[in-house]
Amino acid sequence: MTLDDAIKQIQLTIKAASSGTEIKVVKISDEEARISVYAPAENMQAVKDATFQPVLDMLTQGLDVQVFVYDKDNPVATA
Repeated sequence: MTLDDAIKQIQLTIKAASSGTEIKVVKISDEEARISVYAPAENMQAVKDATFQPVLDMLTQGLDVQVFVYDKDNPVATA
C-alpha cells in the first residue's frame, strides 16, 4: 500500500463515521502523513474509534498516518 492509498482509505473511513467533516492532509514524507479532522463534537469519538485500528495496521506496514480530531465548531478545544 502506498501513502496515497492509505490517505484515501482513512479519508473514506472518516467520511463514513462522520459525513459533516472537513479533512486536511499534510504529507510529511513518503511514509508519513498528518490528517487533521474537523468534525462536529458529537461525532469526534466515532471518528477516533473508526480510524484507530486502520492507523495501527498501516503502522505495521511502514506507514505512519496520524489522525488528529478537532471540534469543528471550536477547533482550539481538542478531545
